[in-house]
Amino acid sequence: MAEHASLLHDGFLLLGFALVFVLLFRRLGLGATLGYLVAGAVVGPQVLGLVGGAEQKLVTAELGITLLLFLVGLELNPARLWRMKRDILGLGLLQVTACGLAVAAMVGLTTEFSWAAALALGLPLALSSTAQVLPMLQSSGRLRTPFGERAFAILLFQDLSIIPLITIIAAMSRNPADAGGPPGWLLALYTVGALVGLIAAGRFIIRPLFRLIGNLGEREMFVVAALFTVMASAAVMEVLGLSTALGAFVAGVMLADSPYRHELEADVEPFRSILLGLFFLAVGMMLNLQAIADRPLFVISMAIGLITIKAGIIFLIALAFRMPWRGALALGLLLSQGGEFGFVLFAQAQQALLIAPDAASLFGAVVTLSMATTPFLMMATSRFRREAEVVQGTRAGPQADGANAIIVGFGRFGQGVSQMLLASNIPVTMVDTDIEMIDIAASFGAKVYFGDGTRLDLLRQAGAGDAEMIFFCIDGDQISPEFVEAVHEAFPQAAIYVRAFDRRALIRLKATPANAVVREVLESAVRMARIALGDAGVSEEAINRAEDMFRANDRERLKLQIEAGDVRVARDRIITQPQAPRA
Repeated sequence: MAEHASLLHDGFLLLGFALVFVLLFRRLGLGATLGYLVAGAVVGPQVLGLVGGAEQKLVTAELGITLLLFLVGLELNPARLWRMKRDILGLGLLQVTACGLAVAAMVGLTTEFSWAAALALGLPLALSSTAQVLPMLQSSGRLRTPFGERAFAILLFQDLSIIPLITIIAAMSRNPADAGGPPGWLLALYTVGALVGLIAAGRFIIRPLFRLIGNLGEREMFVVAALFTVMASAAVMEVLGLSTALGAFVAGVMLADSPYRHELEADVEPFRSILLGLFFLAVGMMLNLQAIADRPLFVISMAIGLITIKAGIIFLIALAFRMPWRGALALGLLLSQGGEFGFVLFAQAQQALLIAPDAASLFGAVVTLSMATTPFLMMATSRFRREAEVVQGTRAGPQADGANAIIVGFGRFGQGVSQMLLASNIPVTMVDTDIEMIDIAASFGAKVYFGDGTRLDLLRQAGAGDAEMIFFCIDGDQISPEFVEAVHEAFPQAAIYVRAFDRRALIRLKATPANAVVREVLESAVRMARIALGDAGVSEEAINRAEDMFRANDRERLKLQIEAGDVRVARDRIITQPQAPRA
């Protein structure tokens, strides 16, 4: 009974302090993460001492990171993940290796730690905070942009690198008890086997399970099944001594193209938010303020060194991968902090007798302090990181002006759409990246804003949060199904209309939440054929009959192609010969 009362007491205080500090820090524009950290520090044993047991709460709250990775996995179907392989293996590998060795060198050269201890401290500091960075990307609408995907690729590789890092620490261990532990090659084998097993389970067990629940119509069972999926995948990985978050991520990827994806996201999201908040509260409670007070210059200088080294190296790597310098700078600053897995690896190093408990506490304070600086760094550098408006001259970026419709792409197609809407007295905001087109439109009295309309943050800036219609009139095959789904999720009140480059694009986009997908040349082709037939002396009735036949054939063929997902299906329905002798 006393334990139950203690649980209620702790929950009441933690939620109350979190509510106050998160609202305050949100109001100040500093973000929720810093609010949770400060709330944890204030309510914890270092300041007011109202709540204890931070280590136990941290273990429970780490499930929030697992749920976060599961939700991210739901956003990435296997095909999209395969397209990101260059960034995951290239950017991610370079970042972890270069940052880990550089930070280890800094620790080794500026302290009295042995080189083994410096490696055990420096390599974990190469990892960034997934729990902090991903929510920042989500709240700004940049998670599914090219910038967000590169940041996520690095974070994903960091999660994959936990196993090699644990192996390295175990290999350097001075603890005789670790001598009987599994070798690194066996851990790698466990990882591959576990991933293959999770993929098979997702295909042959989890998918049929959700199909059964969907057929039964049991709404609450989706919540149970979703949490079971996450916890089961995490538990399998934990038993093998592997990353629980990685297991949950793989489970999410396996369900990414499931028809129940949106249902799963809605069910898991509240648990993820609460547990992730609890995680940062626990980190704040564990912050050793006495260690900072005893050696403030050491902690502050180490945090500054960590941020500077990581931001600089990631900036240079991003430039080498041909990112614009502003985006490279943003990526470096966003990933410059230490991460939550640093605490796990410090504990491993302490168990391996490579570092003392005081050193683990001291560098835990360095990680927490570096995490607390990220919102300030992003705010302080926002004007320098803002993308150049144009390559030459100055053009205005988009702004919300109360328009009912947003048109992305002001070429020939977009101009026609805008004229029809304006003729119907519907206010329009127009966005394009073509400077020459913007200037030509201005000479005719039309206001076109400069910006990349395939970025969610820019759409939000243009007023998509209040718009009733969003038109993507971009030339070429640039709009992916994943992007359309992301726009729908971000702005559910807006109807989405997409210009499709060809039949293949139409087949890909047909299953998306777009209200309409229009082939860019279909109607003009039909119109030209009608004019030509009329000039050739074909009667109006025969022309109408030919058009009806073509459209019916086209509709039926398209339906079969969409069902099969293959443009080569129903080739027998293509009209290849005259249907009757010409009169």
